[in-house]
Amino acid sequence: MRTPSLAQQLVVTGSIPRLNAENRSALRVGFLAPLSGPEERWGAPGLGGCRIWADWINDHGGLMVAGKRHRLEIVAHDSAADPAATLEAARDMVERKRVRLVLTLGGDSFAPALPYLMARRVLVATLLPSDLSPDTPSLIAPAELHPLFNVTGVEWLTRSRPGMRRVALCSQSDRLGLPSLAVYRAAFEAAERPIVKEIRYDPGETDARSIVRAMLDTTPDLLCWCTSPAPMTSALTEAAYELGWRGPILACTGDDYPRLIASTSTEFMSRFVFQFPDFDDPLLADKAFFFRRPKAFFDAYNARFPGEWSAVSWEYASILDLWQNAVESADSLAPITVLAAMKRHQQMPHVFGTARWWGGALFGIDNALVGDWPVVGIRDGRARIIEFGSVLNWLERHAPLLRHHLEQLGQMWYQRLDPAAALSPPGAEASGPR
Repeated sequence: MRTPSLAQQLVVTGSIPRLNAENRSALRVGFLAPLSGPEERWGAPGLGGCRIWADWINDHGGLMVAGKRHRLEIVAHDSAADPAATLEAARDMVERKRVRLVLTLGGDSFAPALPYLMARRVLVATLLPSDLSPDTPSLIAPAELHPLFNVTGVEWLTRSRPGMRRVALCSQSDRLGLPSLAVYRAAFEAAERPIVKEIRYDPGETDARSIVRAMLDTTPDLLCWCTSPAPMTSALTEAAYELGWRGPILACTGDDYPRLIASTSTEFMSRFVFQFPDFDDPLLADKAFFFRRPKAFFDAYNARFPGEWSAVSWEYASILDLWQNAVESADSLAPITVLAAMKRHQQMPHVFGTARWWGGALFGIDNALVGDWPVVGIRDGRARIIEFGSVLNWLERHAPLLRHHLEQLGQMWYQRLDPAAALSPPGAEASGPR
């Protein structure tokens, strides 16, 4: 049985002594994720969550290692600024700041730093399991299952709306969007729902209205934004409303949904399905995870960063909680030892329940923690969990199908390692509406 981490104990009891002058040796964690640009909403809110987590730890004694308590510091850098700067930031974190863990969104912006960090055997936690490969043995995905969890939204919609047959979807063409597109392709094929329109747009594209108009021309029953960045997801949703769409919309995230309700309508957004709940959701109240009090974290976050809660606000902090538990269990900060403590048992608590280390079939390495994931809808103006879907059950049935679609888009790990092998079949790529 898992021993509660210090973070969980201190939030429940508040009994750990505060730091004193004799135990202020700092331990540092690196945060190397987008803090600007179109992916900022998948970085900056998570940094805020990490700082709340670190403050809670420091205010109640710090991190215990080898009989001593240490203050925790978060060292942050914007991975979206420049590839060379991202690599230099990674070097600074490892060689000068001596960070013990690096947190990242992953994908294209982080790619310049990954080979260096793996060569130095740094423990790195990504939100994108699609970053994993046999060449990244100290890279783990212990929190977010993107894009694998997107299958749960497709399964729920096809069960709840049996008359929904024709799907139009769009996705940006990058290392965040293309794996997501492969998952949605596979999920809709498994559900026998034909895709009547697929649009792949450049990550810098801003003309959401033209994309939605082209999708509507095919008379779909469902619009799907895949994992479009938060600004584009909002723009696509507002464009659909303005162009008269009143059917269901499926997306990975629904950040800033209160503003979307205000700019469209409560009824329109009641048909919006995504994958990330608010953490005051009643169905999370009895979950034994994340300080054992997800609502306390949600309330603290909204008090400190009003209006900034997003899909990633809790994710990096939840990784810190798992990491801290492993550090205290192993009584060590050595990356390999901490990773071994995390993976000592095949299963371990995940943020939404029990999960299993998995990934060999798709990533060549079992470094993704895969379990259940919520399907979320807008109910009475709030993001509420509709059900928890099993990602593992879907993968057991359809992993070969997903592998096929990942290969079609050049997103299998061996294709990413060999760019020549990642070429899509003729006619597979699109740079705009089609």
